Amino acid sequence: MIRWRTASTTLYPTIRRFLYTFRCISTLSLPIQETPQTHLFQCNTRIRELGRLGRVDDARRVFDEMIQRDAVSWNMMINGYSQNGRVDEARLIFDDFVGKNVRTWTILLTGYAKEGRIDEARQVFESMPERNVVSWNAMISGHVQNGDLGNARKLFDEMPEKNVASWNSVVTGYCHCYRMSEAHELFDQMPERTLVSWMVMISGYVHISDYWEAWKLFVKMCRTMVRPDQSILVVVLSAITGLDDLELIRSLRPIAIKTGYEGDVVVGSAILTAYARNGSLDLAMSFFETMPERNEYSWTTMIAAFSQCGRLDDAIRLYDQVPEQTVASKTAMMTAYAQAGRIQEARHIFDEILNPNAVAWNAMVAGYTQNGMLKEAKDLFEKMPLKNSASWAAMIAGFVQNESSREALEILIELHRSGAVPSDSSFTSSLAACANIGDVEIGKVIHSLAIKAGCQFNSYVMNGLISMYAKCGNMEDGSHVFRTIRTKDTVSWNSLISGLSENYMLDDARLVFEKMPKRDVVSWTAIISAYVQAGHGEIGLDLFLDMLARGIKPNQLTVTSLLSACGNLGAIKLGEQFHALVFKLGLDIYLFVGNALITMYFKCGYEDGFSVFDEMHEHDLITWNAVLVGCAQNGLGKEAIRMFEQMEAKGILPDQTSFLGVLCACSHAGLVNEGWEHFNSMTKKYAISPLVYHYTCMVDLLGRAGYLFEAEALIKNMPVNPDSVIWEALLGACRIHRNVELGQRVAERLFQTTKPNSGTYVLLSNLYASQGMWDKVGEIRQLMKDQGLTKNPGISWIQVKNKMHCFVTSDRTHNQIEEICSALKEFHGCFRETGYTPDTNCVLHDVEEEQKLNELLYHSEKLAVVFGILSTPNGSPIQVIKNLRICSDCHTFMKFMSNVTLRKIIIRDGNRFHHFRDGSCSCGDYW
Repeated sequence: MIRWRTASTTLYPTIRRFLYTFRCISTLSLPIQETPQTHLFQCNTRIRELGRLGRVDDARRVFDEMIQRDAVSWNMMINGYSQNGRVDEARLIFDDFVGKNVRTWTILLTGYAKEGRIDEARQVFESMPERNVVSWNAMISGHVQNGDLGNARKLFDEMPEKNVASWNSVVTGYCHCYRMSEAHELFDQMPERTLVSWMVMISGYVHISDYWEAWKLFVKMCRTMVRPDQSILVVVLSAITGLDDLELIRSLRPIAIKTGYEGDVVVGSAILTAYARNGSLDLAMSFFETMPERNEYSWTTMIAAFSQCGRLDDAIRLYDQVPEQTVASKTAMMTAYAQAGRIQEARHIFDEILNPNAVAWNAMVAGYTQNGMLKEAKDLFEKMPLKNSASWAAMIAGFVQNESSREALEILIELHRSGAVPSDSSFTSSLAACANIGDVEIGKVIHSLAIKAGCQFNSYVMNGLISMYAKCGNMEDGSHVFRTIRTKDTVSWNSLISGLSENYMLDDARLVFEKMPKRDVVSWTAIISAYVQAGHGEIGLDLFLDMLARGIKPNQLTVTSLLSACGNLGAIKLGEQFHALVFKLGLDIYLFVGNALITMYFKCGYEDGFSVFDEMHEHDLITWNAVLVGCAQNGLGKEAIRMFEQMEAKGILPDQTSFLGVLCACSHAGLVNEGWEHFNSMTKKYAISPLVYHYTCMVDLLGRAGYLFEAEALIKNMPVNPDSVIWEALLGACRIHRNVELGQRVAERLFQTTKPNSGTYVLLSNLYASQGMWDKVGEIRQLMKDQGLTKNPGISWIQVKNKMHCFVTSDRTHNQIEEICSALKEFHGCFRETGYTPDTNCVLHDVEEEQKLNELLYHSEKLAVVFGILSTPNGSPIQVIKNLRICSDCHTFMKFMSNVTLRKIIIRDGNRFHHFRDGSCSCGDYW
């Protein structure tokens, strides 16, 4: 018993260890005997993964070490080389493989096509012993990818069997080449469509900015009971954003909810973008706050929206709420600061980013260029570790926008030399640079580069080419580019209209406009602006009424052109109506609209331009210049000096136009000392070299004030070459002060240096006539007759009840002329009784005194003013435009008329405005 117990005690721990070990072993999986088939599968999988990762050499080592290979092994290796740009090595393995199948041939074909070697791809296709639908699709896709739609469509038509991928491939090709009419035609023939089919078509229309067609297609898709997915909803929201229609956003949201995508962060961010770009910031913010999930794009969208609407404080507040600051959110805030001119804060954020990506670098470069800091932009650009196409595009565009077009083209050359292909944006900006400097030859080189880069179908590039050729005066090539555009979008038509207009081909521009299949507000604005700039403002106004009748809402550019037309026509009543329209449409937020309003009022002789200026929240240099030029036109010399001093006090640096305005104002007001002071400050204070126009103002100022010889000395000693205008200014002063000797000398100089016009002869003739030198007057008139020159007749215009009435001196064609003449004689007799004496010296003919009185009586401005008095309510102002300088007799007559009729009479003659009120004129009898 004792011995047994001892043995049991000794063996028990050993037995327990054995049982434990056995139990552990029993839980392990049994080793699997590796078969050749298993090894083959693992190697094929490894080759595929290494090829996908770009590790082709590693994949090749696995392939070479394989004991056994099947067709999958060979195809995977060929595919690895093909997909990684090593198609020649793929071809070597392809040639070694004796068991080629359809997939093998298709893989090599695809590899050649991907590298742009379409001829070799086609040789492989033609050599295939058999083909399936995938092979056909691969060849068609190859042609599509290389822009060869002709052969793609030919193969498609020859296919023995097509699937939906075949149809989608060709439709995609048409869309990528902006041939949307052909894409739509093929799309309509499809026996079946997938979401991809709809996506390709909708995206195609969005890409050419035909947003309405994209929306209609989406509606059609929904009606055919096709359920949109995330991608389609996002692209449709892009179309809605382009249409700028808030109602469409509201109509799409129920669809997004029904399909379960409104809560999707990508679709939600797209809805947010649509609201923000629509300008509905409150709705955008409300939607943002209800989003169940937000990503960095959602945050950056709202920050950018606040920034673009000038709400920087709101952008900063939102930026501070971002839960986790990323490179994207910092880039958005950096851009916001740069847009607000706070470039130091933008740079501070940029420096905080530990590893800025290309987008951040590009944003900082763009920030510098937006603030005119080109040196800083160039320095940062040079430091970029990796430049992408957007980096180069930002630099080129930045230099173009800062009027450094030649430097922009140098950057394009640097880009080309680097071996990189310029982007569409780089080409477009470079073409704008060529247009700015008028260098059509460089433009043609860029045209060739764009074709080689495959950008000849890009609408932005093509439209840029049309604009470039037009601005360089080469409409033949511009029109040729337009004709080569396969699918012309509205922008293409608009570019051609603008180009023809800029080259004074107004009839051609109107013909193109009438041929347009669809017109938008830009089209109407382009043709309206064309007529306004050509001096046919009344036609522009008629077109505007037609535009409204067709339901097109004007934009800020339309209104600006119409305000210009009103100013040119002196149509103040119509101008006031457009002013009201500006507020109704909310266009008063645009600075250039305010500038146009100021110009319109001053051109109409109304000082309401000052009120518009005071009501504007922001002023730029153009605003100040508009006021200065307006003061000059209206003879408001002291007001011009006051505004100039205010501009200086605000820290706004004047330019050549600023000085032109203030000098002209001084001239019309006789402010000689003030004129000299500002003229001298150009070089001494602002380092601005006066141009011949500034010297002409000074000669006019000195001449009007009687300093004729000082004016002559200024012309002789000025560093710029005198033109005919400056000599005519001095000749006009000689006529005013009846200095025949100097006048003859100036006239001889004019006859020697330029081909004299009728104005020069008339000035000299009037000078002789004022001194009773009738023989000389006869000689001048004979010279004019011999050269086929005639004196321009005096013409005056007045607008009554939106109709323009024209009067010519001594003309009797107006349908109310008898009533006008009768009233004019009555006024004339009344004025003579109260002290008016006709100034017969204004009649520059050697005729009897009675005939002189008769000629004076029927001057065009007198006829126009009397017609205005007969046709308008008592007390309402009268406004007349005259082509020539008002004579002293008419000037005196108007003072009496304003006093007797208690009317304000405004006459804009060939030089300036005269405001007659209560018997006096704003010019102080100095004109």
